[in-house]
Amino acid sequence: MDLLSAALPTPLLELSNAVTQKAGIRLFIKRDDLIHPTVSGNKWRKLKYNLLEAKSHQNRHVLTFGGAFSNHLYAVAAAGNVLGLNTTGIVRGEESSKNPSPTLKFCLEQGMQLHFVSRSEYRRRNDDDYRHELAATYAHPFIIPEGGTSAFALKGVAEMIPEVDAQLGYRPDYFAVAAGTGGTAAGLLSAGANVLGFSALKGGGFLVQDIAKLLEGQHSTGGLRLFTEYHFGGYAKWNEILLAFMNGFKEEFGIQLEQVYTAKMFYGLFDLISKNHLHRGQTIVAVHTGGLQGLLRA
Repeated sequence: MDLLSAALPTPLLELSNAVTQKAGIRLFIKRDDLIHPTVSGNKWRKLKYNLLEAKSHQNRHVLTFGGAFSNHLYAVAAAGNVLGLNTTGIVRGEESSKNPSPTLKFCLEQGMQLHFVSRSEYRRRNDDDYRHELAATYAHPFIIPEGGTSAFALKGVAEMIPEVDAQLGYRPDYFAVAAGTGGTAAGLLSAGANVLGFSALKGGGFLVQDIAKLLEGQHSTGGLRLFTEYHFGGYAKWNEILLAFMNGFKEEFGIQLEQVYTAKMFYGLFDLISKNHLHRGQTIVAVHTGGLQGLLRA
């Protein structure tokens, strides 16, 4: 499959069990994990217009950021290999260079150059001065922010809304998404959808401000409800309760989740539904944002 082609629209399937039936909620899953074999889920949507822009640049070099188990680095490396783009990944944590994760090994196999930096340096990734330093060092590459989150990403994610509207025949009350950088939530909000966001990070309350910043200049946006209590210890952390839920979800619905993002989101969503935090008769579309390459390896 050509990288900029995709299996669209991705399937929309209803998930019904005793919890949803008792609450009177219609719950659907948007199977964006099936959008592309290597660049799956929200990464395909967030990278689509970033990559089209990168292809138009003369030096055809992309630089981006991520951790040792980053779905984003994985996707950019795969995309660069297919599209003939040179790729560089700025990786959080110098210790990762000594024992590269399966994700980083894949990136290297795809031809991505990896540059490992300290965590203090990595925190500068959004600073203009640091970006200028990187541009000078790497001959002015096209820089994609961490997670692919940019105005280009919002445009790609927003295209999910008319897909779902057509599949359902109406606009759902909420889209539910896991949140790391907030780009997927912001893209949905920019198209006027209401969003239930589930932070995969400990102390993820800052995402409200980050998402608001991404939406600056948008004329009309949906409403956001952000839940920060379902992180299970923080980014790439989990416990036996989450793993049992993830395995039970697969057994019940035949759909594989992963423990970094999607299992946390669905755990939180079913918890809210069971506690009647959502109104009877509402429709929720939960987005499977992919990331299965990181299954039990994060």
